[in-house]
Amino acid sequence: MEVLGQVAEIVGDRLGSPWLWVIVFGVSGLDALLPFMPSETTVLVVAVLLGHDPARLALLALVAALGAWAGDCLGYSIGRSAGPRVIARLQRGPSGRQRYEWARTRIEQHAVLLIIAARYVPGGRVASALATGSLRYPLRRFVPLDAAGAALWAVYSVLIGYAGGATFADEPEKGLLLSFGIGLALVAGIEFGRRLRPRTPRQGKMSDRASL
Repeated sequence: MEVLGQVAEIVGDRLGSPWLWVIVFGVSGLDALLPFMPSETTVLVVAVLLGHDPARLALLALVAALGAWAGDCLGYSIGRSAGPRVIARLQRGPSGRQRYEWARTRIEQHAVLLIIAARYVPGGRVASALATGSLRYPLRRFVPLDAAGAALWAVYSVLIGYAGGATFADEPEKGLLLSFGIGLALVAGIEFGRRLRPRTPRQGKMSDRASL
């Protein structure tokens, strides 16, 4: 609680600064390449501290969505330029390679669902952006699908933060704790459901792999 209180104080002192939006945009974008970047945490904290301020909450969702979309497009471009073999080598360690192969297989089977929903799976956003690019999934399809996914993620994160802030309007550290708990529970539920889902044989390669 003490740590959350300090975080709330630090961010709260910057709510009126334009640099806050630059940070939200940057962290949301870099999370597409560096999975340790706390994009969702940043959006949750800001949403909790903004409280009942519809205009700035809407701005927060817009900035976070634009940052996430820009980062995903950058990841797609890197994957498309590097190719599957280079990307597979870049995903160092068994877990990194497994995430990439998981994303690659899912793209060949369910590209639309993965582009929108992979960001809710730990490490899935990085693997999805790189895999769609390396497999040359059509850019004209990736861009609007990813924009929809980024928008849904941003609204979801802001709403969770708003729920915590509205519940504990005068105690932001408790609002942060509640929001983090809700977020972790939802992510854990998604991951649990993914692991329970029966594995299907790998289907043929995408019919629309051809480049633009």
